[in-house]
Amino acid sequence: MSFDTTLRHDTLVAQGARHRVLRNTYWLLALSMVPTVLGAWIGVATGFTAALSGVVGLVVFLAGAFGFMFAIERFKHSGVGVALLLGFTFFMGLMLSRLLAVVLGFANGAQLVMTAFGGTAAVFLVMANLSTVIKRDLDGLAKWLFFGTIVLLIGGIVNVFVGSSAFMAALSVMAIGIFSAFLLVDLKRIVDGGETNYISATLALYLSLFNIFQSLLALLGIFGGERE
Repeated sequence: MSFDTTLRHDTLVAQGARHRVLRNTYWLLALSMVPTVLGAWIGVATGFTAALSGVVGLVVFLAGAFGFMFAIERFKHSGVGVALLLGFTFFMGLMLSRLLAVVLGFANGAQLVMTAFGGTAAVFLVMANLSTVIKRDLDGLAKWLFFGTIVLLIGGIVNVFVGSSAFMAALSVMAIGIFSAFLLVDLKRIVDGGETNYISATLALYLSLFNIFQSLLALLGIFGGERE
């Protein structure tokens, strides 16, 4: 077998692997929306998370989220990782239900939710297309985005005690920008073959989409909510 033939074979194998990871990631990402919606529906219907406000809510969210993420990465090479990921998305749906309940309490609440969903889908489509045309490496950007995420987390903790709508709006705008960029970085890493595990890839994309949706919903509730 000649060098050129070997090179072409290796290229085709690499392309096949990238497409397989991307395909499996998209399928698992779509599947993850089911437990998210189920968790959100249960949370809104039962008021389960209504009492989880302030420090208690923050502790439950951080402990649950980081616990799930650690376990998912630990078992990402087996079916257990998929089950944990779906459990995580159910948990995130439950945590989202408190904000959803507030927004749905507005006269135009259902419209705001659909607008946030449409906006999140639009961001995903734009970033997915950009990830296929941008040639430069974006790993350097990821380091700055991680720093921005730490700032967001600290700001969110501060606002638990401050309770400022203006500060929440500012954090939401910042979160939309940061996680939209994270979405682009993670999608490009998958497209370029830098991410070879579809469970890890799905977790990264889900976190960005969740935060974009939540931030859009918060902004719409602050500025567009209509009292009955």
